[in-house]
Amino acid sequence: MESRQLEAFAAVISTGSITAAAQLLARSQPAVTRLVQELEAEIGYALFSRNGPRITPTEQGFLLYDDVERALGSLRKIRERAAEIARGDARPLLMAAISSLAVGLLPQALRQVENRLGPMPIQLRTALPEQVAHAVLSGAVQLGACSLPLAHNGLQVHWIGELACVAALPAGDPLLAHDVVPLAALAQRRIISMNSTSHLRHRVDSVLAQAGQTVGPGRTLIETNASVNAQALVRAGLGVAVLEPLTALGTPLDGVVVRPIDVHIPFFFGVITPQSRPLSAAVQAVIEALLQAAAVLPGFVQHDAADHAALLQTVYGDETSATKVSRKASR
Repeated sequence: MESRQLEAFAAVISTGSITAAAQLLARSQPAVTRLVQELEAEIGYALFSRNGPRITPTEQGFLLYDDVERALGSLRKIRERAAEIARGDARPLLMAAISSLAVGLLPQALRQVENRLGPMPIQLRTALPEQVAHAVLSGAVQLGACSLPLAHNGLQVHWIGELACVAALPAGDPLLAHDVVPLAALAQRRIISMNSTSHLRHRVDSVLAQAGQTVGPGRTLIETNASVNAQALVRAGLGVAVLEPLTALGTPLDGVVVRPIDVHIPFFFGVITPQSRPLSAAVQAVIEALLQAAAVLPGFVQHDAADHAALLQTVYGDETSATKVSRKASR
């Protein structure tokens, strides 16, 4: 396969037609058609179904597209980096983070770093926790900000933080009469929850079960994969939510009020880098700035990286193990 063929295939998918793809690539329509046909001959199956002037991706075409886009994205990065090296530009600071940390901590930390070191090229992407860890392990990024679990051969955990989850309520909700919202009252409402694969969802469900609480009769769940989505659903009056506090702090929404809960549901997070690589001054500065930004948040607790296994036990094991973890206040 040639990159020209892959670029033509991706352009036809993204634009929806040979004509638009040709304009995007600054090529003739026959040239784009020929490149796609050569790719189909190379792989042995049709990527598009053709009905007169209309062209529609086949199922195999859709399946291949995701991998082609990733490959082309990597190639674009190589080209950009080669040009940066030729110009003598500084290496970009490459980071990956879960969305809550990307909106709740990283902006303040990066502002602090640039105030100290000056403006620098930065690339930040958001991803699921497992994808953040993989990006650090593979060397695709220099630093990851992620929720637990963090420990893995090849990763260095620099610090672990803990914040208590909060209740997100629509403005005017009767539960706002409480300075601290009872978990039992939340359980009787329609709950907007993270999806079943989320670590936070596991903790919320576990605490509800330990407290003998179940979702009230006839109250269906709404599931989503992002706290910011949950906040929007709360604002629309579709239910209440139990969330990590960073999204609410980083992207507060009018019409959504946050309150503490009477049961402690911990949200653990931390910073990871590749174990075998020396840290640049910029990466070290971000690690320190993230901790400083977290330390000023209400109720923040810092844990040693060595406490990782014990902290996981508090989340997935018995509740009494929480007393076995030695914790130190961030101050």
